[in-house]
Amino acid sequence: MRLTNILQLGVKELRGLARDPMMLFLVAYAFTVAVYTEATATPEALNKAAIAIVDEDQSPLSARITGVFYPPYFTIPVRITPTEMDRRMDAGLDTFALDIPPNFQRDLLAGRSPTIQLNVDATRMTQAFSGSGYIQSIIAGEVRDFSRRYHSAASEQVDLDLRMRFNANLTKSWFGAVTSIINNVTMLAVVLTGAALIREREHGTIEHLLVMPVTPVEIMLSKIWSMGLVVFLVSCLSLVVVVQGVMAVPIQGSIGLFALAAALDVFATTGLGIALATLAGSMPRFGLLMVLVLLPLQVLSGSLSPRESMPEFVRTIMLAAPNTHFVTLAQSILFRGAGFEVVWPQFLALAAIGAVLFAISLRQFRAFLK
Repeated sequence: MRLTNILQLGVKELRGLARDPMMLFLVAYAFTVAVYTEATATPEALNKAAIAIVDEDQSPLSARITGVFYPPYFTIPVRITPTEMDRRMDAGLDTFALDIPPNFQRDLLAGRSPTIQLNVDATRMTQAFSGSGYIQSIIAGEVRDFSRRYHSAASEQVDLDLRMRFNANLTKSWFGAVTSIINNVTMLAVVLTGAALIREREHGTIEHLLVMPVTPVEIMLSKIWSMGLVVFLVSCLSLVVVVQGVMAVPIQGSIGLFALAAALDVFATTGLGIALATLAGSMPRFGLLMVLVLLPLQVLSGSLSPRESMPEFVRTIMLAAPNTHFVTLAQSILFRGAGFEVVWPQFLALAAIGAVLFAISLRQFRAFLK
């Protein structure tokens, strides 16, 4: 194996990528526009949720409850009758319909436990889940403050002192931006390497390589280092320029340590890309195969939901996936400021998985060339 062959073949791959406008657009979009939109598209809090109120009590307490719902969290409440409530919900005019029953204030002051009905349009999922909690907390606070005026000997309650670590303001865009980069590193490493191999076959240049004094290992390593270098540099640039610069997301840990983790993940996933390309053989098949492979890898890696909430057998199987360890590494480093002494087991696992994937892909690549 000659390093000059690997270097020159890799430069050839970079020139081929530079002449492919669609791939260049994909790389640029994945680490700029996609990162920004994924982080900011979903509202961080309830925003202008439509609410209607049926006030059957007509008391000072019901008026007080009605007056606490205002923009920007909610639209100005619409007062409706009980007969209008179902019709407006069916028509999609209201996300929330609050029904305050008759004698609500009187029953509360008498020591009873009156009930307020909250109807929620669950088809509006984001507002339904977060908004119902908002409304419950708002009403509970107003009822508690109102009751204290009439019951001086109110029972002492235990206060829960919340301290949000790593994201004190619960800014969702901070998490979304970094997670987008983590996922796109895996996706682009697989796509670029696999597409480079298939492009050789479709253009007929793979036969030219076979008659040259180069080995399969040199061809494969040239594709890995060239496409991996593109993903590595663009991901680091996106983290500094887009995430830290444009979006002003504070990074807690070492960017250099994250770059080392990204390099290991790129090494592992580029081998996976070559293996998938040898199985597919053509670009349409490669695209379909990526859907079957990349989607489970990203959904079950822990980037979108905690791995602890997944079934035990899923967590065990996903330990063989390189991006599972990369997600753990990246989140620990960038969000929690972890050092190498904390994340070295994930580094070791990622290096081992990369070596295994490289051996498997090399075997398939040799069979692919025959």
